[in-house]
Amino acid sequence: MTERVVLAYSGGLDTSVAIPYLAEKMNAEVVAVAVDLGQGGEDMEVVQKRAIDCGAVESIVVDAKEEFAADFCVPALQANALYMDRYPLVSSLSRPLIVKHLVSAAKQVGGTVVAHGCTGKGNDQVRFEAGLAALAPDLKVVAPARDFAWTRDKAIEYAEARGLPIETSKKNPFSIDQNLWGRAVETGFLEDIWNGPTEEVYSYTADPARPREPDEVVVTFEAGVPVALDGRPLTPYQIIGELNRRAGAQGVGRIDMVEDRLVGIKSREVYEAPAAIALITAHMELENVTVERDLARFKRGVDQRWSELVYDGLWFSPLKRALDAFIAEAQRHVSGDIRMTLHGGRAVVTGRRSEESLYDFSLATYDTGDTFDQSLAKGFVQLFALPSKIAAARDAKRH
Repeated sequence: MTERVVLAYSGGLDTSVAIPYLAEKMNAEVVAVAVDLGQGGEDMEVVQKRAIDCGAVESIVVDAKEEFAADFCVPALQANALYMDRYPLVSSLSRPLIVKHLVSAAKQVGGTVVAHGCTGKGNDQVRFEAGLAALAPDLKVVAPARDFAWTRDKAIEYAEARGLPIETSKKNPFSIDQNLWGRAVETGFLEDIWNGPTEEVYSYTADPARPREPDEVVVTFEAGVPVALDGRPLTPYQIIGELNRRAGAQGVGRIDMVEDRLVGIKSREVYEAPAAIALITAHMELENVTVERDLARFKRGVDQRWSELVYDGLWFSPLKRALDAFIAEAQRHVSGDIRMTLHGGRAVVTGRRSEESLYDFSLATYDTGDTFDQSLAKGFVQLFALPSKIAAARDAKRH
């Protein structure tokens, strides 16, 4: 019986070559599945046709832009998800959604094997395969670039020998992954961590140093979900798209970092995430206004752990699901408006308002109208400091 391989298809050289290669190597029929996550670039109909021209028996394109925004980007926003306090999980968020649609396609077309184009050095192999193990443990997995030592040079040679309809001569020095939440760039001269990124690296953002007028924006949240910009009701997908344009035009969201990969190596990555950084900035500030102190302190640790789990490919894990429930509860009162100025590569909060606010002007003010009873403070401070005072007295006796 001929096996059917469901291939995560991007339309690029590596996954295009994988179609005839897998068909020959495994004597299998290959079904290509491309998922539109708002990455832009080529028309998805062109991508769909290319898969067929490369030998796929079927080519499926899934429009998952709204789903990605609502079910993946919004949870990341509510978790203020920044891996190593900087990276907003651009690629990490997309993999579990792609896995979900690969599993759906496998059920639809009778697939028994799932293939992806990841190498053995990166994080994505884990994200794909951990997700598949959780959703469809019966499916076998094959990764040509990893399992068959498939190099880029071999892929170009293979494509040219078979006349595949894919551009092989243009050598892009970078490896790029992009979607609605941002853009990731690596390899090329960036692998020397002393080299600074040049403007050609960037696509989603303009040069932050370029003179321009500031852009003021008001983001409205309901229970931690962005629902409007400047008073205009919009879907999360629409809000992220508009902020990518507006914050990107101001150079917001450029990140250049050396990060800790799951496989144990350090990797230099350049990211652009204008909407993600602007929205996380706004959301964090609204939490500062509406979330009680101890809950906010505890949530910061949860946010970090959530980010690590998603980065590590454990989107479908029991711990991730449990943390989701905690974060959802913590968002109950995160409603209101945040005003920001986008300018010079930064999103700066300049105003906050919320009917759920815990900020009490009469308690906070130092002027007339202050209702804070300062007479209570002296005893509080003495009791608060008492454990340290006792410990210090003990230590003084020993020296």
